[in-house]
Amino acid sequence: MKIAFLNQKGGAGKTTLAVNIATVLADGGGRRVLLVDADPQGSALDWSAARQEAPMFTIVGLPKPTVHKELPRLAQGYEHVVVDGPPRVADVTRSIIMACDLIAIPVQPSPYDVWAVKEVVELIKEASVYKDSLKAVFVINRKIVNTAIGRDVVDALSTYELKVLASVVSQRVLFAESAARGRSVVEESPTSLAAQEVRSLTEDLARQFNEQESRNHGKTRSRKYAESGPVG
Repeated sequence: MKIAFLNQKGGAGKTTLAVNIATVLADGGGRRVLLVDADPQGSALDWSAARQEAPMFTIVGLPKPTVHKELPRLAQGYEHVVVDGPPRVADVTRSIIMACDLIAIPVQPSPYDVWAVKEVVELIKEASVYKDSLKAVFVINRKIVNTAIGRDVVDALSTYELKVLASVVSQRVLFAESAARGRSVVEESPTSLAAQEVRSLTEDLARQFNEQESRNHGKTRSRKYAESGPVG
């Protein structure tokens, strides 16, 4: 699975989700995971540098518009690839979209964030013309606990015709506290609500990928059958 966290708006929580999802994917299963920091700010690399021990996954920096060309080589031997995308760098974002199977768009529950996703949605629509296997979903991030704002944003996003995942990640102090030490919430507090939300989101994203893969395989089989013509 190659998944990217993209939003042209800064501060949407792309890096936080990327490092935490990568940790869950690598945790306990012996799976090799690669995190690509494609943001010129290098926040995921900074997160790694703040750790006292090596992370559970490999991190490389690649803030270039050549991600789609270089990722196949970099991803060899890895079961999962997570890409942390940049804000306001359209050429890099386009390259990431073409390189990945699933695009997760983090959206904070505010009108400004809902309006801001229009740009990345348009980039995804452009890419889908050339890559019909591409799938994109919205992820509600930094939801304020016990408020209706998170529910309202789902309705607001419905105009974009992309699925809003049921799994949400709430605004919790543990995300900032763990990031300051270069750790994930799963490492810092495995039984916390934050860790539970990240695990739930990881499972949800994996389901979306698997469903899309099944549909793609179905299309391939149908195409091959149509091309082969009737038998006998």
